[in-house]
Amino acid sequence: MVRSGARSDVHSDVYSAEWNCDWIPSLAEPYLRGYTPQFERSKSVLGYRFLAQSSAAASARSGKNARPAASERASAGFFIGYLLNARGLPFLKVAPPEFLTFCFVEPLGGRVHRRLVSAPDSLMRRTAEYIRWLTHHPPRFELFADQHAVLVRHIPVHEWPAGRTEHYARNFTIETLAWLVRSALVRRLSDEIASHPTSARRAARR
Repeated sequence: MVRSGARSDVHSDVYSAEWNCDWIPSLAEPYLRGYTPQFERSKSVLGYRFLAQSSAAASARSGKNARPAASERASAGFFIGYLLNARGLPFLKVAPPEFLTFCFVEPLGGRVHRRLVSAPDSLMRRTAEYIRWLTHHPPRFELFADQHAVLVRHIPVHEWPAGRTEHYARNFTIETLAWLVRSALVRRLSDEIASHPTSARRAARR
């Protein structure tokens, strides 16, 4: 996925005004305090990632001089935005455009992903069971334990009235984030990433 911090990129000719997502960081801030927003755009998605604090610090330090061990650096958080091409998340088996929120844990197959996602009694599996109980109407949260986008809630944009995409996307985001906060995933995910041994060693070297 291609990422950029330039807010003006949202208004490029590649995307119509219908997919405006400038409102996402300010709306999400009360729910995702402590997470760092990063604008993300590719041929498949348009929106914002919200990185857990240790993930954001590692991302800022990575670059041309990154060491090989950087590939194992844990990254986790939430994405809010639009899926514009199914190739971005083919396992969802949807026909974009869709609006979605998902929790991600990377790298796929890494130690943190195995502990937080793949393990039988992992944080993500417990959260998925609880949050499905909280969600009394569709669309429900879906768990994908073998993907980097782990816990996903999505809806087809065509279900919303023409010209009201942003209004309904805001409502969807508020509802989804409220459930994620109530399930305690927002707090627990940040705590888990902060306690990851690699993160702890980096902090000790500062």
